[in-house]
Amino acid sequence: MSFSFDVLGWDSPWADSFAPHAAGGLTPGRVVRVDRGQCDVAVSGGVTRADFSRLDVCTGDWVALSGLSVHAVLPRRTALVRASASGVSSGQVLAANVDVVAVVIPCEGTVDLGRAERLLALAWESGARPVVVLTKTDACPDVDQVRDEVAGVAIGVDVVATSSVAGTGLDTLTAELTGTVVLVGRSGVGKSTLATALTGVELAVQGVRAADGKGRHTTVRRELLPLRGARGVLIDTPGLRGVGLFDAEDGVARAFADIDALAADCRFGDCAHGGEPGCAVQEAIDAGLLPARRLDSYRKLVRENEWAAARTDARLRSERRAKERSFHRQLRNQWNRPGSGRR
Repeated sequence: MSFSFDVLGWDSPWADSFAPHAAGGLTPGRVVRVDRGQCDVAVSGGVTRADFSRLDVCTGDWVALSGLSVHAVLPRRTALVRASASGVSSGQVLAANVDVVAVVIPCEGTVDLGRAERLLALAWESGARPVVVLTKTDACPDVDQVRDEVAGVAIGVDVVATSSVAGTGLDTLTAELTGTVVLVGRSGVGKSTLATALTGVELAVQGVRAADGKGRHTTVRRELLPLRGARGVLIDTPGLRGVGLFDAEDGVARAFADIDALAADCRFGDCAHGGEPGCAVQEAIDAGLLPARRLDSYRKLVRENEWAAARTDARLRSERRAKERSFHRQLRNQWNRPGSGRR
């Protein structure tokens, strides 16, 4: 598979960022796929395999290559980051330098609006533009109703209904997807089928388990693929079973812009939207203008993000103390060495 640098998104700002590395004779490239300690990198003329160590390398990164090794990672413009699945107090970068985050939701059964809100907060926080893609509309008896439900939580976001089987909505979606696009959603929502339709690259697809309605993991790693028509590239991702927020205060605010707008009219600036008098948010709920479920979801994500931030602060304090202890040990060792002048 080959990529042109124009399709990959190389532009004059990237060239400026790379200039110091170019002066050192290094080669620019974009990470297509990451394995353990190695990555496939698209360079001028093809794709090469490169080693990396002690570097945070992710699919979508622009890097500087020295031979067959990654020498440096250029500063990211955007990054899709979730809380680490291992539970440590640091984020996991899912995709780098993304222009559009396509939140994929199946148009079948009961739509999990809380999960949609979570993914939208993640997408907004990345710095990219979110788009909601409804899939499997050929199996949905009332697409308009589902679209309206999702649009009610996707504030300021385009919602596009598609069917990869019937081929409907794909032209509309194609017009929305420019630059680097990443697909996110749980397993079984139709990401791989959609990716095949958008790229022309045949990807493995498995059905949804009948026992619990959950999808089997088809995509096992994040991989960058060229979109049809040389319009850009797409990053397909494995299904996300758990999507924890990491340092996503702005993303939550954007995802719940309707609640923030209502809160501006509350009588008290520190209104918790509970039983306070003059609460515009509760008045909207009482009037049927805002679902109580949405306020509950907002509170849950705010609490989760605050908890994650507290863990990060604790980790940073621990690392700072460890560095201070190491520094003082070095001073003591130097002071206690023979010939140090200590008396």
